[in-house]
Amino acid sequence: MPPDTVLLNKDRLHARMAELQLDAVIATTPENVTYMSGFWALPQWIRRGPQAYVVWLAPGKGEAEIITSTATLDLVADQQIWVERVRRYGAFHVDGHSDDATDPVSQRLLELQEAHDHGDALSALVAGITDAGLGRARIGIDEIGLMPGQLEALRERLPGASLVPAAGLFRNVRAVKTPEEIARLARVAEIAERSIKAALGIAREGASEVALARAFHAQTVQDDAFPVLGCIGFGERSALMNVQPSDRKLRQGDVIRFDVGGRYRHYRADIARIATFGEPSDEVRRYHRALLAGVERACELIRPGARVADVFEAAIETVRREGIGHYRRNHVGHGIGIDGYDAPSLTATSDEIIEAGMVLCVETPYYELGRWGLQVEDMVVVRADGVERLMATSGDLIVVAP
Repeated sequence: MPPDTVLLNKDRLHARMAELQLDAVIATTPENVTYMSGFWALPQWIRRGPQAYVVWLAPGKGEAEIITSTATLDLVADQQIWVERVRRYGAFHVDGHSDDATDPVSQRLLELQEAHDHGDALSALVAGITDAGLGRARIGIDEIGLMPGQLEALRERLPGASLVPAAGLFRNVRAVKTPEEIARLARVAEIAERSIKAALGIAREGASEVALARAFHAQTVQDDAFPVLGCIGFGERSALMNVQPSDRKLRQGDVIRFDVGGRYRHYRADIARIATFGEPSDEVRRYHRALLAGVERACELIRPGARVADVFEAAIETVRREGIGHYRRNHVGHGIGIDGYDAPSLTATSDEIIEAGMVLCVETPYYELGRWGLQVEDMVVVRADGVERLMATSGDLIVVAP
């Protein structure tokens, strides 16, 4: 696979492994398995329980390996994956013979099915660790993706190994994006903006929230992304933080709040824009302007070496000074990538430091029940001299003519 399609920030991973004196790390959550290998294991993404792993060794200690169920080997054969070694477990019957399978994917699938069946996920993982010579190694394991009792079972079956919880390590490594990750995030941000435009294109009196959501998601799919986030609310419903589109009809004077995004080649968008159907009130204009000023102030401060807590404080104080004196928030943004909430989280209590290559969603939502919700949220990438916006549109208030 060409190096520019690899998601993993190998240098950062190896540096963190060296700091923690780890001989290997094991990815277990769907996000980390995909990040480490390019392998998207469908059952693991859509429900809790199915296990897939990536065993990644420190430099010079051996090759990485994917461990997955036999039922997902077609995905291994059909995807762009940069980890070549694959270990399978479990039975899954597929008819076919090498004489009939002339296409490369089917041929690869038949090859993968010939490998030894290790029975179950943990047995396969133990065999992978043992075969790699890691039986007495110090291993960082992403504990979040394991089912209850599995970590204890691994410790019993690998008594000589030291298994160290490493979910935080993976989160830290994923915080700084590779050029390929940034390119995908820029594309999905663009798709989200185009989808908002498509939704507003059908905004007419009597149109429902559901109708705008259909237009939004249809454009997302047309642009080769998948629907994920679609909070679209009118009027009083725009103040519901996680509003799900309903049959509420659009009326003149309504605020329309979009907190939306899709998924493109594993990467997420999360942006927010505000429109009004007809001219907004002076209060809506003033509040929205204050929220936009908070985002702009945060973006002025975001650069390598900046303290997350300082960015939070400046954004909050700016919103208050510019027109919402009672404004409160628990965060003003977060990282984004394969996960919708990557590190860092822009909170008052965070001790994290901004680094070049982070991609952030910077946001200042405001919800007033019974009236309206207002929100500005932009996606930016941190560069050496500040932020580069991934947005083609500004966060200015959009006025839709009735």
